[in-house]
Amino acid sequence: MITVTLKDGSTKEFNKGTTVFEAAKAISGGLARAAMAGEVDGETVDLRYALNNSCSLNILTFDDPEGKKTYWHTTSHILAHAVKRLFHDTKLAIGPSIENGFYYDFDTQAPFTAEDLEKIEKEMQNIIKEDIPLERFTLSREEALKLVSDNSEIYKAELIGELPEDVEISFYCQGDFTDLCAGPHLFSTGKVKAIKLINLAGAYWRGSEKNKMLQRVYGISFPKNNMLVEHLERLEEAKKRDHNKLGRELDLFMTSETIGQGLPLLMPKGAKIIQLLQRFVEDEEERRGYVLTKTPLMAKSDLYKVSGHWQHYKDGMFIIGEEEKDEEVLALRPMTCPFQFSIYNAKLHSYRDLPVRMAETSTLFRNESSGEMHGLIRVRQFTISEGHLVVTPQQLEDEFRGVLDLINYMLDVLGLREDVSYRFSKWDPNDKEKYIDNPEAWDDTQRKMKSILDHIGLSYKEADGEAAFYGPKLDIQARNVHGKEDTIITVQIDFSLPERFDMTFVDKDNEKKRPYVIHRTSIGCYERTLAMLIEKYAGAFPTWLAPVQVKVLPIIDKQIEYANNITEKLRKLGVRIEVDTRNEKIGYKIREAQLAKIPYMLVIGDKEMENNKVAVRSRKEGDLGAMNVDVFIQKLIDEINTKAR
Repeated sequence: MITVTLKDGSTKEFNKGTTVFEAAKAISGGLARAAMAGEVDGETVDLRYALNNSCSLNILTFDDPEGKKTYWHTTSHILAHAVKRLFHDTKLAIGPSIENGFYYDFDTQAPFTAEDLEKIEKEMQNIIKEDIPLERFTLSREEALKLVSDNSEIYKAELIGELPEDVEISFYCQGDFTDLCAGPHLFSTGKVKAIKLINLAGAYWRGSEKNKMLQRVYGISFPKNNMLVEHLERLEEAKKRDHNKLGRELDLFMTSETIGQGLPLLMPKGAKIIQLLQRFVEDEEERRGYVLTKTPLMAKSDLYKVSGHWQHYKDGMFIIGEEEKDEEVLALRPMTCPFQFSIYNAKLHSYRDLPVRMAETSTLFRNESSGEMHGLIRVRQFTISEGHLVVTPQQLEDEFRGVLDLINYMLDVLGLREDVSYRFSKWDPNDKEKYIDNPEAWDDTQRKMKSILDHIGLSYKEADGEAAFYGPKLDIQARNVHGKEDTIITVQIDFSLPERFDMTFVDKDNEKKRPYVIHRTSIGCYERTLAMLIEKYAGAFPTWLAPVQVKVLPIIDKQIEYANNITEKLRKLGVRIEVDTRNEKIGYKIREAQLAKIPYMLVIGDKEMENNKVAVRSRKEGDLGAMNVDVFIQKLIDEINTKAR
């Protein structure tokens, strides 16, 4: 007999060799029916997995992230099976589960069409109806390579060739279809119920532009049809809110093939929002004791060699010149920290001078791969509210708290705080290339950061291998309308660069000491933040952020002078206002203003003109009727000044 500890802490005795599914059935028949996989001692396994030793066991359902992954991974195999049935010569690449569904990459003789996707989805439904068992088997490396080579699966052969020598090479077969896979999977294809292929995209093999472009088919599946219906409705709403679509429709930004990928152009309305955000951030930072710097957009490679970016980040930089032949090699900056450290080192500092809080609205450049770039979310040139705090060890926790307080204030004002989560990103001690190899310093700094986060009472997840190369960080994560998670703001504790740049301060004992550095952004990358705001508000920005706050709509020409007078009065008060003097019907003007998502429309007819009033239409409150001009102005100014949402 073996002892199995369940999720709630209770224990059960089972015969040695009992499968995860049999254990689930012994716990509850309903649990067994809902089971997708098991978690044994923290590792996700098939329901077929035999329990041969005492262990902890958690039965995973579709409500569990790993349960969903198993469900969607199985569906990706059904997708590949259907494609091989219909397009025999197609070569298989990879087919993982992702945050919202699954995909599979295929090397096809001709690109798939919309009609092809319909055929594939229908064939997937046939495979599901057949309820084909999934069976796992293992092969030696030689046998595995022969199996995939005999089937001309060149991508699978490449994957096998890269596997460690001691790893078990496993396959899953379902009927006449076999795929290289570590699993886990459901019992059979019939366990999958509601499916939908979502879209088709191109994807380079292994994410490299040097490799062949493959066909990537995305899909989703659920245990119940109503779950699929709800998901598809959410997708439709997401399409409406997609910043890439909506931002162009509202004339916020554009792109040009001639200019290049990942280099968006902010149009007047988009530029105005960014300007408003920058002013808001810079004013608030100054109020909290930050000093402003302005540093170059590029530097000699020497600077990046000192910082370590040349060794750890060179591939992500735009480099001007060649080390082999040029006397001087420059690089556009991917971050601001080495420049601000140079400013700090320009003079001697006492402990009385610390903390030094430096902030800068920085333009940065990062050589993102073409497959990663998307709208304003991931670009090659961006602007960021970057800053660095030089602090004594004793000041570290208080200053970290202050940084987080600033960030949360920004998120509150923008209405984004409810949409974010926090991630404590740590190093991977096995990745010697990505991280500075100083285990003692890493452990010490991570321990300090964890202690600070726990003292603050912040709810966070931990993630190995996500730290900056010079120190751990707190990542503030947000999901876009499509469910993809991105980091929008980071706070980092740096133990390495102060030493590399020989940063010091004179302590009370008159001895030179090494400070800590906190790297931070207060609002993150402005372009990415704009994208989040477009999607959050579906383009209907709060009045204080709206590029046009008021639209004045005279009904006929004789009201234009009065409309212009009101417009000029409000403009002098700093209101962003436009007047529509076109010879169009008032209904048409109103609809256009509504489509532009303008917070307020002031309709002017004879009555309004005679009585020094305006007929107010609020985007949020509807028709407010006739209002004295000064009364409306007070209402508007109050709304702007309080940054009401």
